[in-house]
Amino acid sequence: ELQNISFTYATRKQKTISNLSMKIKSGQSIGIIGTSGSGKSTLLDILLGLLDIDSGQILYNDKQTNSSYLTEWRSKVAYLPQKVFIIDETLRNNIALGENNSEIDTFKLNKAIKQSQLNDLIKELPKGVDTILGDKGIQLSGGQLQRIALARAFYFERDVLIMDEATSSLDNETEAEIVNEIKNLK
Repeated sequence: ELQNISFTYATRKQKTISNLSMKIKSGQSIGIIGTSGSGKSTLLDILLGLLDIDSGQILYNDKQTNSSYLTEWRSKVAYLPQKVFIIDETLRNNIALGENNSEIDTFKLNKAIKQSQLNDLIKELPKGVDTILGDKGIQLSGGQLQRIALARAFYFERDVLIMDEATSSLDNETEAEIVNEIKNLK
């Protein structure tokens, strides 16, 4: 829940966001649209805890997402950017990013792969999930990279998905299938 939040960049006089209030209920999907420069990315950065608001408050399950709760809040959120971060490691390690190989849950990994429609890619890779993706996943398409980001969010079972045009590189059929998987998570 956003309660009368306002935000101003230090280099500007005019507020980027002024007295914005909204409540998002569990299971809801919302879209934020607007013209370039209207504050969409700023709002996402605020929701991710990257920017501090000037006034108002942000609540998650009736708890303020202030500095004392920020770490817990971030552990509940998956951010799916338009440009996906990929490390020069295996597909397995890119999905379970940050976990040691011995700690990767194979059941959760396989479930995330299925939900993000990565099975066809895995069949094409020479070593399947153990294929090294290379620097920034250079050999993969934009849609394949976005599916990896989605698999990462599914693997870590986050409560909140914040998607910044995260399906923009997918074909219509795959996008519809992934949106359906996201709806099933509700």
